[in-house]
Amino acid sequence: MAILHPFRAVRPHADHVADIACVPYDVISTDEAFQLAEGKPLSFLHVIRPEIDLAPGTDEHADEVYATGARNLAAFVAGGFTLQENDPSVYLYRLVMNGREQTGIFGCVAVSDYDSDVILKHEKTRVSKEDDRTRHILEQRAHAEPVMLTFRDDPEVLASMAECATSQPLYDFTAVDGIRHTVWKFADPPSLVEVFQDRVDRLYVADGHHRCKAASRAAAECAQTDDPSTEVAYFPAVLFPMGMMRIMAYNRFIRKVPQGVDALLGSLQERFGLTSGAQPLPTDKGSVSIYARGVWYGLSLPPSAGSTPAETLDVSLLTEHVLEPLLGIVDPRTDSNIDFVGGIRGTAELVRLVDSGRADIAISMVPTGVDELLAVSDAGQLMPPKSTWFEPKLRSGLLVHLF
Repeated sequence: MAILHPFRAVRPHADHVADIACVPYDVISTDEAFQLAEGKPLSFLHVIRPEIDLAPGTDEHADEVYATGARNLAAFVAGGFTLQENDPSVYLYRLVMNGREQTGIFGCVAVSDYDSDVILKHEKTRVSKEDDRTRHILEQRAHAEPVMLTFRDDPEVLASMAECATSQPLYDFTAVDGIRHTVWKFADPPSLVEVFQDRVDRLYVADGHHRCKAASRAAAECAQTDDPSTEVAYFPAVLFPMGMMRIMAYNRFIRKVPQGVDALLGSLQERFGLTSGAQPLPTDKGSVSIYARGVWYGLSLPPSAGSTPAETLDVSLLTEHVLEPLLGIVDPRTDSNIDFVGGIRGTAELVRLVDSGRADIAISMVPTGVDELLAVSDAGQLMPPKSTWFEPKLRSGLLVHLF
């Protein structure tokens, strides 16, 4: 069964929480982080994006970046605007975006569950990003941000969550992007842990594959150095029932079409047939919309030559029928000619990238379904990179796990 571990969170005082809470490190660039944190000395971006406190142009992987992050977290912990819980606790975290609620359990999960596939993955990780997050964890002696996991709905767990939500919240604020965040503390963590661990047999990574892997690597490194910490064997996560999850598309753009845009459009027309003036947002599985030369084109991809859950995903069909044979992109995870845009940014961002000359073409996708994520994970398979974009995003800086 899946382990749920209470922890002694470091958290803001309620009157400072709106100034501290920030978006996760991996949804913004350094420039965007700098702009968001400007004039906000308490923003948790100073911990998770510490390069913003250094000279412009500083390599985000420079030694001084990690050292600055560690110093900033120490100041966060010692500052008069935070406190650390006396006892290990578990929390309830609700986000409301455009009138839609998503509520999960905020606690720690076990590295051992990740390593043994009680926590199932659906995406490969990149070693460079693993290295970065692992070093932040080890130098800060903390897991600064939670990952997003999901589990199959269970009535007893849902009942415990609903009961907790009737209590007085620790935090209830609306961020500048209009998303409302509410956090409660469970009155009886051992009872919740017992119910959860009795009812939930596996968890699925929704968002945060690199942070999960980095937590595993950090625990292994500490074990090799006889580190006395036991808390490093756990890392923070918000655990959402699947019925509350929403996946948005993760779109693609191609920086340079090798044979030229017109030649590519001709090949696509010959192979699949193109519909000019298509809708930017495709609606049917197997269909994509391509933006080039100021026009949206629609096409339907043929079925895959394979039949496994991973092979039948739209993102896999795109690689099989377009990216690899026509653009020479064999591995989208490592090829620098392809990049990705979260669906929350909309198709207008794809148009902007192409019209500005930063990309030759952009591709709008149908979102991967939650049922597809489960099927791939349960089969022990992996999706192509950037197959899912979850919204709303968790806020960082609300509950920090020290070890």
